[in-house]
Amino acid sequence: MHRSSLLAAALLAVFVVLAPTTEAARTPKKQYVAPTGSGALFLVSGHGWGHGVGMGQWGAEGYALQSYTYDQILSAYYPGTTPGRTTVRKIRVLVAAGKKRLTLSSDQPITVADSSGATHTLAAGSTKLTPALTLAVDGGAAQPLDPPLTFSAAAGSSLTLGRAYRGKLVVDVVNGKLQAVDILPLEQYLYSVVASEMPSSWLLDALEAQAVASRSFAVASRRPGGPFDVYPDSRSQAYLGVSAETPESIAAVDATAGEVLMYGSKVATTVFSSSTGGWTQSSADAWGGARPYLVSVRDPYDGISPWHNWGPVAVTAKTLGAALGIKGRLLDATVTRNSSKRVTALDVTALRNGAETAATATGDSAAAKLDLRSTWFSVAVLSLQPPLPNAPVTAGSTVTLTGVVRGVKNVALQERTPGSGWTQLETVTPDLVTGAISVDVTPSATTDYRLATPADAAAYVRIGVE
Repeated sequence: MHRSSLLAAALLAVFVVLAPTTEAARTPKKQYVAPTGSGALFLVSGHGWGHGVGMGQWGAEGYALQSYTYDQILSAYYPGTTPGRTTVRKIRVLVAAGKKRLTLSSDQPITVADSSGATHTLAAGSTKLTPALTLAVDGGAAQPLDPPLTFSAAAGSSLTLGRAYRGKLVVDVVNGKLQAVDILPLEQYLYSVVASEMPSSWLLDALEAQAVASRSFAVASRRPGGPFDVYPDSRSQAYLGVSAETPESIAAVDATAGEVLMYGSKVATTVFSSSTGGWTQSSADAWGGARPYLVSVRDPYDGISPWHNWGPVAVTAKTLGAALGIKGRLLDATVTRNSSKRVTALDVTALRNGAETAATATGDSAAAKLDLRSTWFSVAVLSLQPPLPNAPVTAGSTVTLTGVVRGVKNVALQERTPGSGWTQLETVTPDLVTGAISVDVTPSATTDYRLATPADAAAYVRIGVE
């Protein structure tokens, strides 16, 4: 019954995400018109969300909807790994760093151990912590305690430090600021991680796959030495404390207790991301470090992801140039891909001081600067350029407009004179290889020209007529 209800909920969630309303389906998308003077228009479309290495979480749910078990899901994403068990029982999570003050609270008295191991009792309620670590303990006056201090909650209670946490909190002073580390059993840590990384409404096999992947990653990626093992965010995995736990995440962790994936004699570093777009990226392509179990594989059920396909995102030449720090008027942009379909380089052509120049940004940099969901993207181009110099011409003179049209269909050259609306002049036919266009126009008065589709229109260029 529990599994059936989860299946129904998951199917409903997928339907809600993917099915448009009748009204939305009938309403045409409003045409995007680039601002005046913003130059060429680049339309960025892509697939997936995240780095795409290892397990795709939406794809894992897709596998589960196709009745694959959690171990089959893991084998699909991490080929060559084998099931194993970890001997790691506890983990240390950095939950606060570089703080001038912290507020610690519990509904029961708290036990405090100082650096010498001496224990004290802190009254229930809230306590303000500063780097002086002066606390009123044992019912007496406030006194400084030597760090690090280890705070332990009473049985059945938890400690709150912005969030409620299981386990013990170790507070230390590092470079004059407060640092807090949560030390708790590995399995209890995963109760929160699984629910923080994947919707608990998803199928149990997807959640169990997440539990094993998260457990393996936590064990394999612990920081060597130092006062903590993992971060509470994307530097490691999302850890949001007790409030994030759900009955479903707890069930998935308990059902796979201690299970990890091994490659040879080592626990595999089982990285994962939200959506792969239908094809995972190898670790060698993503980060330059090849791992035999992090290769590029097909992700056949990622299609349920709302981020399987995304875009197009309209980016003007002015915006793109500012984001990438490229000076001049941008004319064109092309991409170079790796073997996992991701963009390794965005190559841009710009006009500066009357001469064409080339510039390159990495795929990672471009995706970050443009706030794209992944580096698996394509760039379509609507670029129209006036002749140089763009000086006023005599009425009836022939003027040649050049540019680039690539990755866009049904592109028209439109014209307008001041005070009138846009009319279609002709359909543009670009060169099949380069995308280059060349169009002759004969304005009888000052006229604006632009490239447009029903969905998007680039900024216009103006030809002045004497």
